[in-house]
Amino acid sequence: MTIEATSKTPAPVEQVTLTIDDVEVSVPKGTLLIRAAEVIGVEIPRFCDHPLLEPVGACRQCLVDIPDAGNGRGMPKPQASCTIEVAQGMVVQTQVTSEVAAKAQRGNLEFLLINHPLDCPVCDKGGECPLQNQSMSHGAGESRFVETKRTFPKPIKVSEQVLLDRERCVLCARCTRFSEQIAGDPFIALIERGANQQVGIYEQEPFSSYFSGNTIQICPVGALTSADYRFRSRPFDLVSTPSIAEHDSSGSAIRVDHRRGTVMRRLAGDDPQVNEEWITDKDRFCFTYATTGDRLRTPLVRDESGELQPASWPAALAVAARGLAAAKGKVGVLPGGRLTAEDAFAYSTFARVALGTHDIDFRSRPHGAEEADFLASHVAGRPVDVTFTDLEHASRVVLVGLEPEDEAGTVFLRLRKAARAGVPITTIAAHATRGLRKMSGELIQAAPGQEAAALAELTATLDARAIVLVGERLATVEGGFSAVGAAASMSGARVAWIPRRAGDRGAVDAGCLPGLLPGGRPVTDAEARADVAAAWGVKSLPSEPGRDLSTILASVGPRGVRALVVGGVEIADLPDPAAARAALAKVPFLVSLEVRTSEVTDAADVVLPVAPMVERPGSFVNWEGRVRSFGAVLNEPNSLTDIRVLAGIAEELGKPIGFRTVAAARRALDEIGSWDGARTPAPQVAPADHASPKRQVRLATWRQLVDDGRGQDGQAQYLATARPAVLLASESTLKAFDIDPGGRATISTSSGSATMTTRAADLPHGVVWAPGNNGVQLTDALATAHGGHVTLAPSMAHTTGEVNA
Repeated sequence: MTIEATSKTPAPVEQVTLTIDDVEVSVPKGTLLIRAAEVIGVEIPRFCDHPLLEPVGACRQCLVDIPDAGNGRGMPKPQASCTIEVAQGMVVQTQVTSEVAAKAQRGNLEFLLINHPLDCPVCDKGGECPLQNQSMSHGAGESRFVETKRTFPKPIKVSEQVLLDRERCVLCARCTRFSEQIAGDPFIALIERGANQQVGIYEQEPFSSYFSGNTIQICPVGALTSADYRFRSRPFDLVSTPSIAEHDSSGSAIRVDHRRGTVMRRLAGDDPQVNEEWITDKDRFCFTYATTGDRLRTPLVRDESGELQPASWPAALAVAARGLAAAKGKVGVLPGGRLTAEDAFAYSTFARVALGTHDIDFRSRPHGAEEADFLASHVAGRPVDVTFTDLEHASRVVLVGLEPEDEAGTVFLRLRKAARAGVPITTIAAHATRGLRKMSGELIQAAPGQEAAALAELTATLDARAIVLVGERLATVEGGFSAVGAAASMSGARVAWIPRRAGDRGAVDAGCLPGLLPGGRPVTDAEARADVAAAWGVKSLPSEPGRDLSTILASVGPRGVRALVVGGVEIADLPDPAAARAALAKVPFLVSLEVRTSEVTDAADVVLPVAPMVERPGSFVNWEGRVRSFGAVLNEPNSLTDIRVLAGIAEELGKPIGFRTVAAARRALDEIGSWDGARTPAPQVAPADHASPKRQVRLATWRQLVDDGRGQDGQAQYLATARPAVLLASESTLKAFDIDPGGRATISTSSGSATMTTRAADLPHGVVWAPGNNGVQLTDALATAHGGHVTLAPSMAHTTGEVNA
């Protein structure tokens, strides 16, 4: 899919001509001298300068000479090139042509090294350290300093994940500027003055940020280090491979560093169009989930005694094929939302070609028919309409059913950048979150279920430059997606759907929905079916849409769904986990394609191990619709992709899907392409807001970024940064249920209950908010989701996050 320009051509920028090192150069007005020098290939040494941070001139390393050229532009002494903008006719001499500049830079380096420890052999930054490199290229050959260096106790725990060695710090202020300007989490700062100045922390409030790892990466010395990576490896021992982060739908570029078959760390990649140079801590630190001891390595087949036993690949594929053939087409396919686009296409093809069914749904979460129609009409196979860059130039950005700091961290950083540039951010939600406050955003308060009505009222204020960002949580709001479509139609505003999982957008394009074929083709359209059938080499496809995930599970039985193929689905994420467990227990035949053992593999008749992200190539389609391809980081010849496994089963069934490799699947998906025929009509569901029954309240919820998800397993330091599980409600709501703010409260349904500490907040009366999967898995405990009704009562329990099933 090609990214297309969506904004008008910008007006011409005024150019300024100056001379740098005897070379005349023209650059846009407002360019800093240090950037202008880069245009002609001159790298001026620097520590505090960073292209994405505001200039500060803290380190004084980038000094240049600006002589008087007879135009009044000269400076009497060397100047910091990172803080001075170019001027017409200016003459600049860097260390390349000026001994004055070179001497100033050498002198400044000598000052920086006075108290800097010479511990490069044990420093994590050794081998990739700008201070090391510039000391060699621009510093003196030997030191004149013989006195005792300043020392501090170390390391200082800035947070559970970030450690500080103060004597290494060169006071560049990169970390503090990132925290304040980019993430909006100013919990670390430079304290004291002169020789005593240092990075300080507030002991009663640790550095709490979802993006703290970026400060480690941009630190130009080894002052900030990762508690997880500290002393584990040397940079020159590592092999680096570019990849894409798999924890949300942003498609952030990352760099994976590995040694001897083991991933040691992940860093942010540089992609100006997507994540710039920033990633979330989840993308950075959470990569050990596939090495925690429960990795599946061998196919398993359930024997006559009911036990899962190791089997060869040919035997396991044959058993899977026989079991699915016996179901005679009554098979449900649940691929989950974390698959690559190629894997999702393989599941879509396998369901239709090998099994002859449209009973396929990737949405392993609360969902509905209205959402499916919205995805088919507004998302599937559509050209890119909204990009990360567009967010910075919108007249307004409206968030509906989306909390970007928790659900799409890279989107949050770009929205905060837009807000700092003057773009108004508006969210329709029950309360103002920490993320909204950091964006200086506007809250349109709406109780769960009222989001559609609130958006309808807001539509008159939108224009063609406005952007509406929609989260997957809107699937639980009746009329929500219909209101989004209506708002876009009436105002001309552009809409983008931002799901939480990395593979969701690709799964939509691949046709992993019961009423949708690849490329946005409706199952009910005869021309669409004929087109896809021809591409797949089959005579015909069923004309009626299939069942969605909830209906598939509810239909399990001898006369309904008789077999299931499940890949990458966590039971606790499903709309009704208890009902799902019951369905898995009674389905006659269950095939599981999975990386690690799970509740699904425990119930399966055939377990087929598949490769984790690090061992497979592929691509994600991010929320923009941008294809984000990556290669395998580790070469494990016995690690198979979902594509290869599904192809093997299909061949045993005598109905091959036509490809076995990721590359072949990508070619097949590209050949089908997008659909320019009739589309599924946009949903037109009226808003509804059902009043809460007596003694019940409405639940608002979403999953926080740091939660109990299995993708974070093995990362103790990262998990220690989780925000506490707290139930929020207004003082009037708490008072109405005889609960003191700060006391314990229980929310419950007929399925179970959850107990946690309360805190008073500005929510509508009769509404409570609780984290979806942080200490308490709400969907699993309560069998309800955002917008559901729960009973609220005071509790005498003492354990935070207590759950009663």
